[in-house]
Amino acid sequence: MFDVTVIGCGVTGAGIAYELSRCEISVAVVEKQNDIACGTTKANSAIVHAGYDPLPGTKMARLNVEGSKRMEALCRRLSVAYQRVGSMVLAFDGADLKTLRELLRRGNANGVEGLCILTKEQALNMEPGLNPEIAGALYAPTGAIVNPWGLAIAMAQTAVKNGAALYLNSPVRSISDRGGFYRIEAGENALETRYVVNAAGTFADKINDMAAQPFFRILPVRGEYYLLDKCQGGIVRHTIFQPPSKSGKGVLISPTVHGNLIVGPTADPADGPEDTGVTAQGLQKVVKAALRSDTHVNFRESIRNFAGVRAATATDDFIIEASKDAPRFVNAAAIKSPGLSAAPAIGPEVRRILESIGLVCRAKGNFTEYRQPPLFKNMTKAEQAAALSRDPRYGRVICRCETITEGDILQTLRGPVPPVSIDGVKRRCNAGMGRCQGGFCGPRVHEILSRETGIPMENVEQDLTGSRLLTGETKTGGGAE
Repeated sequence: MFDVTVIGCGVTGAGIAYELSRCEISVAVVEKQNDIACGTTKANSAIVHAGYDPLPGTKMARLNVEGSKRMEALCRRLSVAYQRVGSMVLAFDGADLKTLRELLRRGNANGVEGLCILTKEQALNMEPGLNPEIAGALYAPTGAIVNPWGLAIAMAQTAVKNGAALYLNSPVRSISDRGGFYRIEAGENALETRYVVNAAGTFADKINDMAAQPFFRILPVRGEYYLLDKCQGGIVRHTIFQPPSKSGKGVLISPTVHGNLIVGPTADPADGPEDTGVTAQGLQKVVKAALRSDTHVNFRESIRNFAGVRAATATDDFIIEASKDAPRFVNAAAIKSPGLSAAPAIGPEVRRILESIGLVCRAKGNFTEYRQPPLFKNMTKAEQAAALSRDPRYGRVICRCETITEGDILQTLRGPVPPVSIDGVKRRCNAGMGRCQGGFCGPRVHEILSRETGIPMENVEQDLTGSRLLTGETKTGGGAE
């Protein structure tokens, strides 16, 4: 019997599990995929929003600003990449300037620090490559960028290190109230738990309906992106937005914590909660919109296109509350943008709600945060010498683009939640994230995974369950037959 079971292990579910693992309670996390952060968390803008866009008085506004304030210290504790680069919302005419003044009003009401409206000259002085026809910009110095999947993985690994049980490959099939506790059928597992937290992302409405009366529907929105090579990473120094519309915050241009440039997203109705298809039409929208902000972006340097799905609803706010008709059931649903920014605050919010409905959360005296060991390339000379002394495989470069060594990969396999796929390795240590996107290192990572985990070569996944790369018998020795 668990005290709390969290359904979903994206950045929201991982953040809730991280917070609850601070308490002297038993926690389980149920995730339908074979790894952490396999949904919206791995396919978004990687932006920490300042908090000027949400309507004052909403949960979204409060948790965005609180989460943004907590993010830097959290990332420092967990060794997650984070940079406070600031953000700018461009105005192209008088109507846009009116929009910026409204965003400034909202931001001030929400408690965002340092907001100001820049003149055209001030904006171009900060970002010389911007469209010279702009009329001004809203500047938010607290805007930042982060590694979203790295944050989710670090929080989930901390939760596991502190006793949380993680059930992967466990899609929830049913939730039944047994009077005083719930029984959850998930994959091959049957769990009993006193409290349930629904953090199932684009499937949150379906999870709610298993335990409570339907009262919201997820209306999935697909956003398509360009990821450009590091030679484009310095095109802008800030995150550059266009004025928001009813469909979202618009197409942005932003550096990433890995040194690339990300451009997107679109905002189109998705055909389902997992509709991550990329279209020629969508990518054309991205290019056209982005070049209005900065004509220097060279889309020929694209190394990857991808799409993510956002958990939108008819109401423009998060749904974070105890169920009105299902006892001990809490929703953390409709967590669309700025969900990543709010994640450090959503965990404490859910904890407070659970306490208000009866859960006793006494602080754990021996709570330990999991810090991912540094990559070999980021070590000092002395640390590198010590690492090579411990394991000479730190001297074998596997990923040339990102300078990731075999020792780095082996280190990820020793973590509290080791990867089981090639992309799982990539999300933990960046192998395969460079210009060739795994073209060189992919087969070597494949081989290392098989060797170290005992998974047969033909059963190693590229990413999600079913994404195998090999079929049939594999040959060794390098000779042709």
